[in-house]
Amino acid sequence: MKNSISIFQTISTQQKQIAVLIDPEKSQDESMLNELIQKCEFAGIDFIFIGGSTVTRQQFEKTASYIKSTTKIPLVIFPGSSQQLSNDADALLYLSLLSGRNPDFLIGHHIQSALELNEMNLEIIPTGYLLIDGGTQSSVAYVSQTTPIPRHNLTAVKQIALAAKFQGKQLIYMDAGSGALHCVPNEMIQMVKKLNLPLIVGGGIRSIEHLKEIHDAGANIAVIGNKLESDIEFLLELHSYKKKLVSKIEQIQYDHGQKKYF
Repeated sequence: MKNSISIFQTISTQQKQIAVLIDPEKSQDESMLNELIQKCEFAGIDFIFIGGSTVTRQQFEKTASYIKSTTKIPLVIFPGSSQQLSNDADALLYLSLLSGRNPDFLIGHHIQSALELNEMNLEIIPTGYLLIDGGTQSSVAYVSQTTPIPRHNLTAVKQIALAAKFQGKQLIYMDAGSGALHCVPNEMIQMVKKLNLPLIVGGGIRSIEHLKEIHDAGANIAVIGNKLESDIEFLLELHSYKKKLVSKIEQIQYDHGQKKYF
């Protein structure tokens, strides 16, 4: 493990974190990637996720290496296939696409990568991955040939999330997919949060209002991807949002500290 404090420990014990998702296929210009990373640091982004649906091994390793050499922000693999691996990353979300029934994405890619992963210095985090209908066909749905869970089917989401917990998954990732028109519904986030598993939510986040709703509903991490491809300056808004969060946390800690003396 590369860090004294594990990535999973950070995810599970901290609230209202933000991850930026970088797709190597869309980030091959190093000057643009460098600008994005610098602005991520300024904004106080907690994690950089790396992954995509159709990324080659060469693209993936090159981008991961560049990111790791450029920033100390923890780098977490969000893999779209068994080929998306790199020892330059800090951790890997070991995703099982439980919302679908395609065996390749339930266990197939895991088997293909198991021997190589066993030799790598990565923190591996077993993750139940649920694709939620975001109002448009996502690349995940297309590549995996699976159907997202309808956005109002709370029963299905609860059943799948419980099954993930019983299987020993350490966290749940609910995703509306790249380019989603709608975020994961707040009711779904609130319901899954009650299962006492750390929760990552992504897809369709295009404003601070979206981000705040997802955080307030219970997500440990909100993931932002497509928005930054069209509006990198959104990171300036994230900077202000993070500053307010830190101020609130410091005030709460101060208030609790004061109470000890009375």
